[in-house]
Amino acid sequence: MDQLKGHLSIAAAYTIFGLNLVFCKDIANSGTVSPYVLFTLRAIGACALFWLLALLMPKEKVDRRDYPKIAAASLVGLFIPQMTFLMAIAITSAIDTAIIGTLGPIFTMFFAFLFLKEPITGKKAGGVALSFAGILFLIFNSVHEGGAAATSPWGVVLLLVNSLSFSLYLGLFRPLISKYSVVTFMKWSFLFSLLISLPVSFKELVSTDYAAIPTLVRWEIGYLIFFATFVAYFLIPYGQKLIRPTLVSMYSYIQPIIAALVSIWAGVDTLTWQKVLASFLVVGGVVLVSRSRAAS
Repeated sequence: MDQLKGHLSIAAAYTIFGLNLVFCKDIANSGTVSPYVLFTLRAIGACALFWLLALLMPKEKVDRRDYPKIAAASLVGLFIPQMTFLMAIAITSAIDTAIIGTLGPIFTMFFAFLFLKEPITGKKAGGVALSFAGILFLIFNSVHEGGAAATSPWGVVLLLVNSLSFSLYLGLFRPLISKYSVVTFMKWSFLFSLLISLPVSFKELVSTDYAAIPTLVRWEIGYLIFFATFVAYFLIPYGQKLIRPTLVSMYSYIQPIIAALVSIWAGVDTLTWQKVLASFLVVGGVVLVSRSRAAS
């Protein structure tokens, strides 16, 4: 039952992230909010929500020695991944974003092996490879002639840093995350990430013309703050306590599938046999990894 809860929480989080990919691209294209400001707004909103939620829960004491570790986790798991993604989304095509994002489970598998001594079993490697093949199949069969947007080399670098950083977070900080409740860990993580972001975003934060932001973009920013930050980052640490890091990162393959479904719903794409096959490959890979007998 606990594993099922872990799977459902991580699947829900990455479904939220899949929609977030579409919305962040739209926000970036609007040109009204910079990545620095957007990240800080996320940090402010999530920080406030987690601290308010903490008031309704039993007080949990944090070991003084763990504060620097939580600050490091917030840098590696929140600030760097979110900031690099927000900076890259405006200068990278959606297809390249998805391709580079599929490297996450591979990085996580090696970090979990290095830091948590989680064995790389044949089932686990095979599951990662199967899902990776499925997502590449989906991506390359979604290309339309002349439809791919130009990708900056700097955007590729940013997305690689994004994937490496979050994979390192999943592999390195699992013991620390498991030590505290989700709310306690995340309230401190977002507070530290907010403090990290303010020196680089404060000038733009106070000079942004918020009245000029289109109504639709405001709703998308609201989704970004509440669902893609507060809700998703509540679900991820909860799921991390129940299932292995490599399996957590496997669910990142849901994101491009959700993005494709949104495109179909919006009438800018169609459902094809290639997309159905890719979905089966991705799910099959997740199932294969979940059945690996590697120790937690």
